[in-house]
Amino acid sequence: MNTVHIPASTPYDVQIGPGLLALLGAVIGETCPKATRCLLVTDDAAGPLWAPKALESLEKTGLAAAVYTLPHGEASKTADSLVKLLNSAASEHFTRSDVFLALGGGMVGDLTGFAAACYMRGVAYIQLPTTLLAAIDSSVGGKTAVDLPAGKNLMGAFWQPRAVLCDTDTLSTLPAADFLSGCAEVIKTAILFDPELFAQLEREGADFDRPALIARCVAHKRDIVAEDERDTGRRALLNLGHTLGHTVEAQSDFALTHGQAVAIGTAVVCRAAAKYGFCAPEVPARVDALLEKFGLPTHTDYPLDGLMERMLSDKKRAGGTVSVIVPEAIGRCAIRPMDRAALHDFMKAGL
Repeated sequence: MNTVHIPASTPYDVQIGPGLLALLGAVIGETCPKATRCLLVTDDAAGPLWAPKALESLEKTGLAAAVYTLPHGEASKTADSLVKLLNSAASEHFTRSDVFLALGGGMVGDLTGFAAACYMRGVAYIQLPTTLLAAIDSSVGGKTAVDLPAGKNLMGAFWQPRAVLCDTDTLSTLPAADFLSGCAEVIKTAILFDPELFAQLEREGADFDRPALIARCVAHKRDIVAEDERDTGRRALLNLGHTLGHTVEAQSDFALTHGQAVAIGTAVVCRAAAKYGFCAPEVPARVDALLEKFGLPTHTDYPLDGLMERMLSDKKRAGGTVSVIVPEAIGRCAIRPMDRAALHDFMKAGL
């Protein structure tokens, strides 16, 4: 088992390895000692596969549980779903000493974390990611949110989990396309911080040691969260590919997965960066080739004019500018604020 300690305002450990759902009851006893009941939030994809294992662990340690199941997919990550979940917790008489559990991918984790932040002004929660993308990104760092019609993650809160249990056995049931979609965030991490990891992915493709790679990516995120927990500075780097990515994801009515959209966004900004002279021409060539090696898209046919308004509604906007993460080399990126005209021209160069 790999363990990465996150030194946030509420410190916690991310444990990574096979069979960890069996330890859930014990982890709750250590991190939430006053809890007697759990609200296990999951979706109709992960729940049937992994909720029985989690519930078995809770039962063995004397913890009562209720299960709340959402339809899978981004369409469930709404304010309406949030209110329904909170009403369910209230009707089941959950108290501030109880604990919410997020069993699933990024949608489940984001929604459950935000519900935990809101319910009775804050209850403990534990992340149980079942997708690669959730394991390396959304389950760590305390960002919780739901989507609004104007854009993704526009209503949310910073609320750190008490623990993250990443049972890598759950990845075995992911469809291949979903696993490869999660690899977009692995590639993003390599472009940001880790040229050696990028070269490893070029050599090995998706044939990597899953627990070790997840731990490596989480360690990079730990360093950023420790420095900038509230996302007012360098944590913005983690948005590489997301300004355009969130936009094309929404424009597709979520037919594109988050990972596919981030892949497109990353490829576009790399191509634009090379055309603007911010990075060498080899950077977008290597990035495009690696994304394609993982079966991820690198282009979109959506016209730029139709994408601009959504990009300008992005939560990363500050005043009249949007912060765009621009590669300078594999392993090094910069934050560049752009106004509307500059953003339009930059994205046009990459598209």
